[in-house]
Amino acid sequence: MTGSQSSFTKKRLAMVLAGGIAGVIIGLAGVYGIATLTRNAGGDAACQPAVDLAKKLAPFARGEVAAVNVAKSALKVPDLTFQDAAGNPLTLEHWRGRVVLLNLWATWCVPCRKEMPALDALEQRLGGPKFEVVAVNIDTRDADKPKAWFKEVGVQKLAYYADPTARTFQDLKSIGRAFGMPTTLLVDAHGCEIATIAGPAEWASEDAIRLINATLGQ
Repeated sequence: MTGSQSSFTKKRLAMVLAGGIAGVIIGLAGVYGIATLTRNAGGDAACQPAVDLAKKLAPFARGEVAAVNVAKSALKVPDLTFQDAAGNPLTLEHWRGRVVLLNLWATWCVPCRKEMPALDALEQRLGGPKFEVVAVNIDTRDADKPKAWFKEVGVQKLAYYADPTARTFQDLKSIGRAFGMPTTLLVDAHGCEIATIAGPAEWASEDAIRLINATLGQ
């Protein structure tokens, strides 16, 4: 092989490698692009106070709620749509002025069922004009099953909300805030993310109570 042929071969190999790397990058962007771009888009300036609050809450994310991730960037939570027990439409806007612990659950999700009594206990202890646990069921079949399960396990303080289309999960997934079940977000009175957690937590624990009280400035 002559020198010129060798040089040409090396250049061609470099171009092939570059094209392969670019293809991988494009592929990854297709998989992760929506969530990544949303997280890095600069955020909503109106939600900066929620980020400032989140920094103060970081020391309270320990023990039974150690898996809670406090917000690092300003994020307005989508105005999720679901319905009440009577089938009347609601959106997250309905809770403006109150801090919300938004929880997505389903009867087929074992960890969801295990943490529901704790969420009920949290609502009983701290629920009121400033705070509410909003547990949204996303079962897509047999709308009566989750209602019956609520009664079966003795859930009394949580209001029943449902999204039989599971669109709420998809909307949160599109902004990188839902990867599995249960999914829980702590949202401030203006609809901004304060913290999130993927998976269950012991919401009736003193660790959780301290976290929520700190959020409410109590």
